[in-house]
Amino acid sequence: MTAESDLAALTGLRSGKGSYYPQYRGAQERAERVLHALDVIAGALVRTVDGPETLVCSAAQAAREHLQADWVVFALTDGRLQSAGPRRLVLGPDGIPYLVDRVTGPPLPYEVTECLERIRDPETVAGESLLDGRHAFVPLVLDGTVVGAIAAWAPPGRELDGTDSAVLNILASQTAVALHNAALYENIATLLDRSEQAHAQARRTAADLAVRNAELTRMQRELGVVQRHRALDDERHRIARELHDSVTQAVLSAGMQIEVCRSEIPDSERTERLDLAKEMTRRAVEQLRSAIYTLNNSGDRHEDGLPEMLRQLGVVHEPDELKVTVRVRGGVRELPAEVEHALLRIAGEALFNVAVHADADRATVTLHYGAAHVDLAVDDDGAGDPAALRSALRASLDRDVDGHGRGLANMADRAAECGGRLALRRSRLGGVRVQVKLPIEEEP
Repeated sequence: MTAESDLAALTGLRSGKGSYYPQYRGAQERAERVLHALDVIAGALVRTVDGPETLVCSAAQAAREHLQADWVVFALTDGRLQSAGPRRLVLGPDGIPYLVDRVTGPPLPYEVTECLERIRDPETVAGESLLDGRHAFVPLVLDGTVVGAIAAWAPPGRELDGTDSAVLNILASQTAVALHNAALYENIATLLDRSEQAHAQARRTAADLAVRNAELTRMQRELGVVQRHRALDDERHRIARELHDSVTQAVLSAGMQIEVCRSEIPDSERTERLDLAKEMTRRAVEQLRSAIYTLNNSGDRHEDGLPEMLRQLGVVHEPDELKVTVRVRGGVRELPAEVEHALLRIAGEALFNVAVHADADRATVTLHYGAAHVDLAVDDDGAGDPAALRSALRASLDRDVDGHGRGLANMADRAAECGGRLALRRSRLGGVRVQVKLPIEEEP
């Protein structure tokens, strides 16, 4: 039935003359019945937000109330409106809704069962409204596609007319749209609930990550302190080994020379041996002064950064005739523990060599922080020869016969372990420059 024919069936009046009074009375009754039916339909369709089940029950109750029907069937076609529900509902003479797909209910008449199965099958469901005496069948159409149907059986004596068909068509078309909207509303509500849960979980995760990040930062700080303690402990052990292998032997040798001088020997030989003992004693004193600071330094000052430790290291290797200066360039920042440890050991070994072997008056330690690397250079104004030192380094790397030159080899090994290399060249001060360049990760 078209919209024009529905409107004509609802109106039904062609003239206002007195001869049409019976027709007027019939039209008035139909209009009152239609208005009541539309009011009931409007009340049913506003239940969209209450969920599809409440909406379907309200639509079926509206059809039953308008037709005073014994049986009302609401069913959706298989494969249509997949997220909507309930799929099949029946109202019996008692008006109690019966969800066919969920529970076992009272036995149904054959025509009701047959109608349910016909609506379920998309191949057999009718696409046109059917009004046959006491039986009405109205399809649910959404976007030109039949998605289900409403069927009703009026009681004996209640003949269905065009007004009833028009009301059922309005109910069916609006119910299809409302049912689709209700399904969308439920899906949106479900997605909203899930998004809120995900947001709450994300906030909890963020708070947990903040706590863990704070713990990691604190542990990293503590680990840096431990690594600096370890670096100075290793330096203390190195100095102890140096004292054992060099200072002790020098003092013992000087004592032996003095002991020989106490015996009966020529004066010329006695003078030569005393000069030799004096030289050995002087060297031992230099080595002892080089180690005094580290050996006597307490552990409560180990939390200083690398620049401060280099300044303290310069004091360690500062005999009377050697002045050590420490320069820092670039933005000072925390370095990996292994890089910091290697730089401290290399600087200590280089300054020790300057103090003992270079006969220098000045030494400069330069620490340069770059974006992706850190440079360390130790310059002196002594009498050292870079070419001779490079030859000694190559010889010590190839073979180690008498232990000489291991200091240079140790510096080269430490630089290589951190991904850099050791360079020996002429310094602008006139002596030797010992330089290492170590890569570090770029700051984010």
